Amino acid sequence: MNVFFQKRVFAVVTLFTLMYSLLFSYKAAFAETDTDLDIKAESAILVEAQSGKILYEKNSDESLAIASMTKMMTEYLVHEAIEKGKIKWNQKTTISEYAHMISQDTNLSNVPLENGGSYTVKELYEAMAIYSANGAAIALAELIGGSEGNFVKSMNEKAKELGLKNYKFVNATGLTNSDLKGHQPAGTSPDEQNKMSAKDCAILAKRLIDDYPEILKTASVPKKVFQEGGKYPVKMENWNWMLPGLVYGYEGVDGLKTGSTPEAGYCFTGTAKRDGMRLISVVIKTDSDKARFAETKKLFDYGFSGFEVKELYPKGSEVKGTETINIVKGKEKEVGIETKKDTVVAVPKGSKNTYITGAELEDKEITAPVKKGTTVGYMTLKAKDNSDPGFLSGKELKTELIAQANVEKANVVVLAMRGVGSFFVGIWNGAVDTVKGWF
Repeated sequence: MNVFFQKRVFAVVTLFTLMYSLLFSYKAAFAETDTDLDIKAESAILVEAQSGKILYEKNSDESLAIASMTKMMTEYLVHEAIEKGKIKWNQKTTISEYAHMISQDTNLSNVPLENGGSYTVKELYEAMAIYSANGAAIALAELIGGSEGNFVKSMNEKAKELGLKNYKFVNATGLTNSDLKGHQPAGTSPDEQNKMSAKDCAILAKRLIDDYPEILKTASVPKKVFQEGGKYPVKMENWNWMLPGLVYGYEGVDGLKTGSTPEAGYCFTGTAKRDGMRLISVVIKTDSDKARFAETKKLFDYGFSGFEVKELYPKGSEVKGTETINIVKGKEKEVGIETKKDTVVAVPKGSKNTYITGAELEDKEITAPVKKGTTVGYMTLKAKDNSDPGFLSGKELKTELIAQANVEKANVVVLAMRGVGSFFVGIWNGAVDTVKGWF
């Protein structure tokens, strides 16, 4: 065997070894089967919060009973009502007979509320978010919606607006309707229960954190006294036992919501942040309190040990082949376009960029005047490997593309001259085509 042939064989073997190694590491990093982590839950998902990158999933689209994880939607609507000025944190509301009755059931998670008693929105919200108090959730639903039935309609409408796909809300608490003692919301049956997929739970959790980050200040409170100094103070310990200092404390955990019923099993939507990366996890239908936290720990360990967030494309990046967009009636005929913000994605530690970019414009051209920063479309980011699970938003991650500069509208004279120029160009091109036809 001559030296030249030996070198060729060595080069080919080296190349195939490298390709196999890269392929194996990529597949392993984005494993979708439950055999790798052996997550003992009916459904589960792990997501990097900033981009919504799915790092792991198991039956993530299956609609299942979610118990008190329902209260994430109730919390969202409370924050939205505060933001819109419909209610205030220090506003007091009177407790109905229904909310009182549910709050007195010691078999359910509750703080006892007086029939006709008065409590602030903040007190009721903290009882719901920290201690999963069901009577408090009903009182808030009645305050915002006028009735729990109206509030449930808002829950389903908001779910559709947020892009959830596999869900059904029938009450504000997450209890099975049969636990509501004949007071199930209008339009629902006595045996119904709230259902969502793990993916939808993750989407809701992400939106809750993105839109109302202050939620974490309450969700991370390990212990608090309800109505401290009042007639009936109640010690509340957060059911999220993964908060630092509690039973299964885990570094970085600061939310979000547990749930358990016989139908739902033990569920948990958790979130934790370390080294600048926030993860969101969901496990549905584990078999014990301990199990829901043990399975969540597996997910968090997997995410924090194997992935890191990287800025793949900084703010101001251009998409090759779509660096500009045409302008109609402008002083300039085109304007440069660029990304509005950094594109940050979780990737396997030590890996290179395995994504391809494209452009998705709202229109082929825009009409002047154009203001700098005007959104004209999106840069799309998609994994080269089609088996990659993608993002909560789908297979592609979108980053807004904006105009790089102001473009004023051209005056009448300029537009007229352009029209005349176009007219003569048209005549010339027609004449040239005619002459070509003679030969």
